[in-house]
Amino acid sequence: MSDLASFFGIDNPEGLGPAVVVCEHASNHFPPPWDKPGLSDAQLVSHIAWDPGALEVARGLARALHAPLVHAKASRLIFDLNRPPHSPAAMTERSEAHAIPFNLQLSRSERRSRTQAHYIPFHAALADLLARRLARGLTTALITVHSFTPVYFGKPREVEFGLIHDSDARLAKAIAQRDIGLLTRLNEPYSAADGVTHTLARHATPFGLPHAMLEIRNDLIADEKAQTAMVARLAPVIRSAIDEVA
Repeated sequence: MSDLASFFGIDNPEGLGPAVVVCEHASNHFPPPWDKPGLSDAQLVSHIAWDPGALEVARGLARALHAPLVHAKASRLIFDLNRPPHSPAAMTERSEAHAIPFNLQLSRSERRSRTQAHYIPFHAALADLLARRLARGLTTALITVHSFTPVYFGKPREVEFGLIHDSDARLAKAIAQRDIGLLTRLNEPYSAADGVTHTLARHATPFGLPHAMLEIRNDLIADEKAQTAMVARLAPVIRSAIDEVA
């Protein structure tokens, strides 16, 4: 098995800006021994395997905010790092209308192996980074960056930018109330009720950290130019909102 650290990365770990940025669905890579998932080439590059454009936006925001970025280096179909290990969605058997063959009827041993290789190192590294920042008294908001497909189960999605929160809505609301120039809604296209706030609930809520999950419709960040424009649009708004609530 590959070195466990190869399944996640940390950019700018010593960044002293007012946030830590996380991208749990950054990659559609399938490293050994999970490199034969039984999916088509089209499926491997689609939103079921990762969040297209999210890593590039997350990196841009981290640079703009002078913040560390913790990101996955393997597909969420191996392990969805925004789900707890006991959740069926952590190693899902179906994504939207797509069956995921290599996740069908997983043994306890395989579930344990994936948890040890992907989930535990990623979240331990994030917890360590946050603890070190808190010990230094650094202002720290937790920002997770995701993208979502414009059409889901055949139904178009109107919303362009969603803001999701765990039990503390302050930062999400502060961002949403600013002029972003996008059709923005709180708790769309997902909410905590859909089980999508695991990272926030585990790492932000227990420490009272301001937090928000950014959901960007992926047709709006489909290429480098669009990603750069999105970072330029969002970074000052997020910084202003953090200054307001932190």
